[in-house]
Amino acid sequence: MEKANNAKSHNNGQEQILVIIGPTGSGKTGLAIEVARELAKLRGVNIAAEVISADSRAIYKGMDIGTAKPMPDEMQGIPHWGIDLVEPNDRFTVVDFQKYAREKIAEIQKRGRLPIIAGGTGLYVDALVYDYHFTNDVKKTCSDRSEMCANFVLVGLKWPRDVLKARLLERSYKLFAQDIEDECLRMVEQYGWDSQAMKSDIYPIVWEMMRGNISREEAIRLNATDDWHLAKRQLTWFKRNKNINWLELAAAKDWILKYYSKN
Repeated sequence: MEKANNAKSHNNGQEQILVIIGPTGSGKTGLAIEVARELAKLRGVNIAAEVISADSRAIYKGMDIGTAKPMPDEMQGIPHWGIDLVEPNDRFTVVDFQKYAREKIAEIQKRGRLPIIAGGTGLYVDALVYDYHFTNDVKKTCSDRSEMCANFVLVGLKWPRDVLKARLLERSYKLFAQDIEDECLRMVEQYGWDSQAMKSDIYPIVWEMMRGNISREEAIRLNATDDWHLAKRQLTWFKRNKNINWLELAAAKDWILKYYSKN
């Protein structure tokens, strides 16, 4: 069911900001790029939209393969923001993301383009769409998540459980087919294991494989299992938000393009 009236917000007539969310491996970034390209065709311009990543791992420089961040050729000429912002040993909080994303949204709108937020970090998304007001303790806010800001429309990508698990395993095979060992070794040599960014996701698994403690096949499947656990946590978070339009990937692009062609 469509949970917003039209593509115009109550914010000076600006188009509602598109937010594409969902679990890891659900196709958020790819959809954002497709939508941006199709909107450009429909509007007869070179660039109609720009993407802001809402992924707490894509912010780290050097962590390319391991975080499955989009590479320049995958971006297909669509400007991307929120990627490679800090070193893995730098501190970057949700407050930093909120400030950064708000600035980028304003810049994109000033260029007459649609900002598309795409990512699976729920706290990053909520900080924007619920206009969180942070105190000195970033874990406490003045928002109760009761009312979403009017200038956002949220699309969530849903998959059958077994299909998403298969997608995550397929992606894990693709990651390990790249130079993940070289990337892991480079990051370990540069940052060690004291950095929190190095202690999660794929890098500890790759390191165990490189040390001969597990096989490549075991590493691939362990990574896919970790991703599945992450996906379940993300879905639990997002299901609390009743403003999300949940759609299958095949239908999401058509829904979005129809939504933004109304005005």
